[in-house]
Amino acid sequence: GGRGPGARPQGVTAPLDSALVKAAARRAGFHEVGVARAEPLDPRPLDHVLRSGWQADMAWLGTQRAERLDPDRLLPGARSVVALALSYRGEAPGEEGGALPPDARPGSPPGPAPGTGRVARYARGRDYHAVMKRRLKALVADLSAHDAGARFFPSADVAPVMEKAWAERAGLGWVGKNGCLITPRHGSWVLLATVLTDRALEPDAPHPERCGTCRACLPACPTGAIPEPGFVDSTRCLSFWTIERRGEIPAAMAGRLGGWVFGCDDCQAACPWNAEVPPGADPELLPREGQAAIPLAGLLALTEAEYARRFHGTSLARARLDGLQRNAALLAGATGEARWIPLLRPLLRSPHDGVRAAAAWALGRLERP
Repeated sequence: GGRGPGARPQGVTAPLDSALVKAAARRAGFHEVGVARAEPLDPRPLDHVLRSGWQADMAWLGTQRAERLDPDRLLPGARSVVALALSYRGEAPGEEGGALPPDARPGSPPGPAPGTGRVARYARGRDYHAVMKRRLKALVADLSAHDAGARFFPSADVAPVMEKAWAERAGLGWVGKNGCLITPRHGSWVLLATVLTDRALEPDAPHPERCGTCRACLPACPTGAIPEPGFVDSTRCLSFWTIERRGEIPAAMAGRLGGWVFGCDDCQAACPWNAEVPPGADPELLPREGQAAIPLAGLLALTEAEYARRFHGTSLARARLDGLQRNAALLAGATGEARWIPLLRPLLRSPHDGVRAAAAWALGRLERP
């Protein structure tokens, strides 16, 4: 990132303004940019999630509540928030390892190829954290060259910043009923970042909500994880269970992964705003060969060395070896096909509790008389 809140080099070369900041953001490779005033956020949406227990195991949402709601706690003297978005929509519907069924609406995900597990679209290329970090570093360097005394706090998904709320305030899009930030040009296939600064920039108007009466995403969720428009219950969300959850996945969820081995895009694929989005991803986020749908056999037999070679540098590393193997075991068990039994039995001796439990669950289904 850029300089921290402390040092302020002498010699302002030119004061920043919104037009200059937006031009620099586009030079750095961002697809969308907007500006909002750095004011405390409305605490009610976050508090509603915390009171309802929808944060699941992600305790940091509560322990860093004050920082999430007030940018001044992250950058004392913050006056503006620059909201940024990077598109990762790099393939057309149907290019996910299977053909679209004839009655599918545009944007519907095809079923995974037999014997594979689907990967959420954002995780099919390079790890977006690394891509964002490099883009943010370039942006802050560009801005610092124009205004040597300005202070910045750049972040993308690693600091307690409410990126979706700031993106909506800065006019990039609106938070849809599925809880995703939806932009008019790129749909919800975007990754978000922010840069806090102590410079007063002309703010953009907040984006109006454009979901209207559409509720397509709500029934599209395979586990009913959208309890009310705009909120996601992580205790039911497949993205939480397949990525963030460590250890065992309980039996109530074990058979409901719906073909997903990492993440889930079902609520986004159902969104009409995503149906006609043309490919236009950051080149580093384009899908790598074999990373849209991963063969379960390879995951079940995965070694630490092969895991490091295959997945380090991608977002799939977030689930770790044991998470990917656990998810693959559950998907294999859900197929009802006995061919997986020889690959599952060795996993009963895995050093990881979650993998052993998943293998036992799968074998319990496959070895029944």
